[in-house]
Amino acid sequence: MLSAAEIKQLPPDQGIEVAIVGRSNAGKSSVLNRITQSKNLARVSKTPGRTQLINVFVLDENKRIVDLPGYGFAKAPLAAKQKWERAINEYICTRESLTGLVMIMDIRHPLRELDQLLLDFCEHDELPVHIVLNKADKLSKGAAGSTLQAVKKSVESYTPTPSVQLFSALKGIGIEELHKQLDRWYFSKAASSEML
Repeated sequence: MLSAAEIKQLPPDQGIEVAIVGRSNAGKSSVLNRITQSKNLARVSKTPGRTQLINVFVLDENKRIVDLPGYGFAKAPLAAKQKWERAINEYICTRESLTGLVMIMDIRHPLRELDQLLLDFCEHDELPVHIVLNKADKLSKGAAGSTLQAVKKSVESYTPTPSVQLFSALKGIGIEELHKQLDRWYFSKAASSEML
Protein backbone atom coordinates (compact mmCIF):
# COMPACT_ATOMS: atom_id res chain seq x y z
CA MET A 1 0.00 0.00 0.00
CA LEU A 2 2.68 2.49 1.03
CA SER A 3 6.01 3.08 2.73
CA ALA A 4 6.06 5.68 5.49
CA ALA A 5 8.98 7.48 7.10
CA GLU A 6 6.75 8.82 9.89
CA ILE A 7 3.65 7.64 11.73
CA LYS A 8 1.56 10.53 10.39
CA GLN A 9 2.00 9.14 6.86
CA LEU A 10 0.28 5.84 7.72
CA PRO A 11 -3.26 5.05 6.51
CA PRO A 12 -6.25 5.84 8.76
CA ASP A 13 -6.00 4.08 12.14
CA GLN A 14 -8.85 1.62 11.67
CA GLY A 15 -9.26 -2.05 10.89
CA ILE A 16 -6.74 -4.65 12.09
CA GLU A 17 -2.96 -4.47 11.81
CA VAL A 18 -0.36 -7.07 12.72
CA ALA A 19 3.20 -5.75 12.77
CA ILE A 20 6.40 -7.69 12.05
CA VAL A 21 9.57 -6.57 13.77
CA GLY A 22 13.01 -7.94 14.58
CA ARG A 23 16.73 -7.43 14.56
CA SER A 24 18.16 -6.42 11.22
CA ASN A 25 19.82 -9.80 10.64
CA ALA A 26 16.96 -12.07 11.78
CA GLY A 27 15.54 -12.74 8.30
CA LYS A 28 12.39 -10.64 8.70
CA SER A 29 11.87 -10.06 4.96
CA SER A 30 12.28 -13.77 4.20
CA VAL A 31 9.63 -14.65 6.80
CA LEU A 32 7.24 -12.05 5.37
CA ASN A 33 7.72 -13.37 1.83
CA ARG A 34 7.21 -16.96 3.00
CA ILE A 35 3.96 -16.38 4.89
CA THR A 36 2.48 -14.33 2.03
CA GLN A 37 3.71 -16.81 -0.60
CA SER A 38 5.32 -13.98 -2.52
CA LYS A 39 9.03 -14.13 -3.32
CA ASN A 40 9.38 -10.41 -3.90
CA LEU A 41 6.91 -8.76 -1.51
CA ALA A 42 9.65 -7.66 0.89
CA ARG A 43 13.14 -7.13 -0.48
CA VAL A 44 15.62 -9.68 0.84
CA SER A 45 19.15 -8.34 1.10
CA LYS A 46 22.49 -9.73 2.17
CA THR A 47 23.00 -6.38 3.92
CA PRO A 48 21.04 -6.35 7.20
CA GLY A 49 18.92 -3.31 7.94
CA ARG A 50 17.58 -2.56 4.48
CA THR A 51 14.03 -2.01 5.77
CA GLN A 52 14.25 1.62 6.84
CA LEU A 53 10.63 2.66 6.36
CA ILE A 54 7.33 1.39 7.76
CA ASN A 55 5.92 -0.74 4.92
CA VAL A 56 2.17 -1.38 4.91
CA PHE A 57 0.77 -4.38 3.01
CA VAL A 58 -3.00 -4.76 2.54
CA LEU A 59 -4.64 -8.18 2.90
CA ASP A 60 -8.18 -6.86 2.48
CA GLU A 61 -10.04 -3.63 3.29
CA ASN A 62 -9.82 -4.29 7.05
CA LYS A 63 -6.58 -6.29 7.48
CA ARG A 64 -2.98 -5.18 7.04
CA ILE A 65 0.53 -6.47 7.73
CA VAL A 66 2.99 -3.77 8.76
CA ASP A 67 6.70 -4.39 8.25
CA LEU A 68 8.60 -2.26 10.78
CA PRO A 69 12.26 -1.22 10.37
CA GLY A 70 14.80 -3.71 11.66
CA TYR A 71 16.81 -2.77 14.71
CA GLY A 72 20.18 -3.41 16.28
CA PHE A 73 22.62 -4.50 13.61
CA ALA A 74 22.30 -2.19 10.62
CA LYS A 75 25.37 -0.29 9.49
CA ALA A 76 23.71 3.10 9.50
CA PRO A 77 24.36 6.48 11.09
CA LEU A 78 23.31 6.71 14.75
CA ALA A 79 20.77 9.45 13.98
CA ALA A 80 19.08 7.17 11.41
CA LYS A 81 18.95 4.27 13.87
CA GLN A 82 17.44 6.50 16.55
CA LYS A 83 14.83 7.75 14.09
CA TRP A 84 13.81 4.17 13.23
CA GLU A 85 13.61 3.23 16.90
CA ARG A 86 11.45 6.27 17.67
CA ALA A 87 9.15 5.35 14.79
CA ILE A 88 8.76 1.77 16.11
CA ASN A 89 8.07 2.99 19.65
CA GLU A 90 5.57 5.61 18.51
CA TYR A 91 3.80 3.09 16.28
CA ILE A 92 3.43 0.53 19.09
CA CYS A 93 2.30 3.17 21.61
CA THR A 94 -0.22 5.03 19.51
CA ARG A 95 -1.61 2.72 16.84
CA GLU A 96 -5.12 1.66 17.90
CA SER A 97 -5.51 -0.84 15.06
CA LEU A 98 -2.37 -2.73 16.11
CA THR A 99 -3.57 -6.12 17.39
CA GLY A 100 -0.37 -8.14 17.73
CA LEU A 101 3.37 -8.09 17.12
CA VAL A 102 5.29 -10.86 15.38
CA MET A 103 8.87 -10.64 16.67
CA ILE A 104 11.41 -12.38 14.45
CA MET A 105 14.60 -13.68 16.10
CA ASP A 106 17.53 -15.67 14.73
CA ILE A 107 17.25 -18.93 16.68
CA ARG A 108 21.02 -18.90 17.20
CA HIS A 109 20.87 -15.49 18.94
CA PRO A 110 17.48 -15.18 20.69
CA LEU A 111 16.44 -12.61 23.28
CA ARG A 112 19.21 -10.10 22.79
CA GLU A 113 19.07 -6.88 24.80
CA LEU A 114 17.00 -4.94 22.25
CA ASP A 115 14.58 -7.85 21.92
CA GLN A 116 14.01 -7.82 25.66
CA LEU A 117 13.56 -4.06 25.73
CA LEU A 118 10.90 -4.36 23.05
CA LEU A 119 9.18 -7.15 25.01
CA ASP A 120 9.15 -4.89 28.08
CA PHE A 121 7.66 -2.13 25.97
CA CYS A 122 4.93 -4.43 24.62
CA GLU A 123 4.12 -5.68 28.11
CA HIS A 124 3.67 -2.10 29.31
CA ASP A 125 1.20 -1.54 26.46
CA GLU A 126 -0.43 -4.98 26.98
CA LEU A 127 0.31 -5.86 23.35
CA PRO A 128 0.29 -9.58 22.48
CA VAL A 129 3.59 -10.85 21.02
CA HIS A 130 4.31 -13.97 18.98
CA ILE A 131 8.02 -14.84 18.83
CA VAL A 132 9.25 -16.56 15.67
CA LEU A 133 12.60 -18.33 16.06
CA ASN A 134 13.72 -18.14 12.44
CA LYS A 135 16.56 -20.08 10.76
CA ALA A 136 15.63 -23.24 12.70
CA ASP A 137 17.23 -25.20 9.85
CA LYS A 138 20.64 -23.93 11.05
CA LEU A 139 20.38 -26.11 14.19
CA SER A 140 19.78 -29.81 14.76
CA LYS A 141 16.23 -30.77 15.76
CA GLY A 142 17.38 -31.39 19.33
CA ALA A 143 19.17 -28.05 19.63
CA ALA A 144 16.23 -26.20 18.05
CA GLY A 145 13.81 -27.86 20.47
CA SER A 146 16.02 -26.98 23.45
CA THR A 147 16.23 -23.34 22.34
CA LEU A 148 12.45 -23.23 21.88
CA GLN A 149 11.88 -24.46 25.44
CA ALA A 150 14.52 -22.09 26.87
CA VAL A 151 12.93 -19.07 25.16
CA LYS A 152 9.44 -20.10 26.32
CA LYS A 153 10.72 -20.33 29.89
CA SER A 154 12.47 -16.95 29.62
CA VAL A 155 9.32 -15.11 28.53
CA GLU A 156 6.71 -16.88 30.68
CA SER A 157 6.74 -14.06 33.26
CA TYR A 158 5.52 -11.48 30.72
CA THR A 159 1.83 -10.54 30.65
CA PRO A 160 0.38 -11.38 28.24
CA THR A 161 2.84 -14.28 27.84
CA PRO A 162 4.33 -14.30 24.33
CA SER A 163 3.75 -17.41 22.25
CA VAL A 164 6.91 -18.90 20.69
CA GLN A 165 7.49 -21.11 17.67
CA LEU A 166 10.20 -22.53 15.43
CA PHE A 167 10.40 -21.29 11.84
CA SER A 168 12.54 -21.63 8.77
CA ALA A 169 11.85 -19.39 5.81
CA LEU A 170 14.32 -21.49 3.80
CA LYS A 171 12.77 -24.91 4.56
CA GLY A 172 9.16 -23.84 5.13
CA ILE A 173 9.11 -24.99 8.76
CA GLY A 174 6.37 -23.42 10.93
CA ILE A 175 4.35 -21.67 8.21
CA GLU A 176 1.04 -23.26 9.22
CA GLU A 177 1.59 -22.43 12.90
CA LEU A 178 2.31 -18.79 12.08
CA HIS A 179 -0.72 -18.57 9.78
CA LYS A 180 -2.90 -19.87 12.64
CA GLN A 181 -1.57 -17.20 14.97
CA LEU A 182 -2.23 -14.47 12.41
CA ASP A 183 -5.77 -15.83 11.88
CA ARG A 184 -6.40 -15.72 15.64
CA TRP A 185 -5.47 -12.04 15.73
CA TYR A 186 -7.28 -11.02 12.56
CA PHE A 187 -10.48 -12.95 13.10
CA SER A 188 -10.85 -12.67 16.88
CA LYS A 189 -10.61 -8.88 16.73
CA ALA A 190 -12.92 -8.78 13.70
CA ALA A 191 -15.49 -10.88 15.58
CA SER A 192 -15.28 -8.74 18.73
CA SER A 193 -15.66 -5.56 16.64
CA GLU A 194 -18.83 -6.91 15.05
CA MET A 195 -20.31 -7.65 18.49
CA LEU A 196 -19.83 -4.04 19.66
